Amino acid sequence: MGFPGTWMTESESVVYRVVPKCACSTIGQIMYFSDHGEFFDGDIHDATSGMHKWAIEESHQPIMNNVREHTSYAFTCVRNPYTRILSSFFDKICGIQRNGKRYRGNLVPMLIQKYGIEVGGEDGKEEFDQIKSFRRFLLFARDTIRWRRPMDPDIHWSAMSGHISTFIVNGGQYDNIFWTEAFNDGMQQVLDAIETPHAVDLAAIPRFNESEGHGPKRAHPVEDYFDDLSMHLVYEIYKKDFQLFKYDFENPGNKMPIGEIDLDEVHAKLGD
Repeated sequence: MGFPGTWMTESESVVYRVVPKCACSTIGQIMYFSDHGEFFDGDIHDATSGMHKWAIEESHQPIMNNVREHTSYAFTCVRNPYTRILSSFFDKICGIQRNGKRYRGNLVPMLIQKYGIEVGGEDGKEEFDQIKSFRRFLLFARDTIRWRRPMDPDIHWSAMSGHISTFIVNGGQYDNIFWTEAFNDGMQQVLDAIETPHAVDLAAIPRFNESEGHGPKRAHPVEDYFDDLSMHLVYEIYKKDFQLFKYDFENPGNKMPIGEIDLDEVHAKLGD
């Protein structure tokens, strides 16, 4: 199995388990900058050199050796499940991707046909009932996660605990898991704990939101998208995420965590 979704600086100063839709573009660019003193020119997900990634064959051995020996500080970052699934909908389902096409080719036409969702027309710019379409997308997301149909779940809406567990199950150990909602505090803790070839001034780092502008703007407050049934579906899909990362299931309008993440609990519950 190895360590899918794991990135490591070439200097091996730090190891990061990517969780999609949780500030991964910004974190990747910070790691790249900490080694090279400059940002990667483009989307960091497209970088095939300058950083170790599990997706790159030659990086397998260095990552495996480091993670299994716990040579370097290892971390990841999480996000409120309500805002994460909403973001996935607007970016991946309603939005036009970097290549000028719809995400995953025939996925959106299939959703329009089978689940009756709307996405704002050809370019995602037309008015449509965002709340109704999002709730139908939520049914689809649940179907993919519970029954793996009409397709396997996508990394952008599969549970964070699933991503995070592969690192633990295969012999990794996290030193830090922090919240996207308190990004500067969490990222600063990581930077304070490691030594990098180039100093990183977090206050001067831009936010690399690669999904920004892909799709229509959210027209309503977060809580308006989730009625009682939607909340039930979200809990069915993301129960572990709410429990382990201390988010408020009862109130979709509260994106902030309501407790502290217990790393021992995370390792115990996701290490089976």
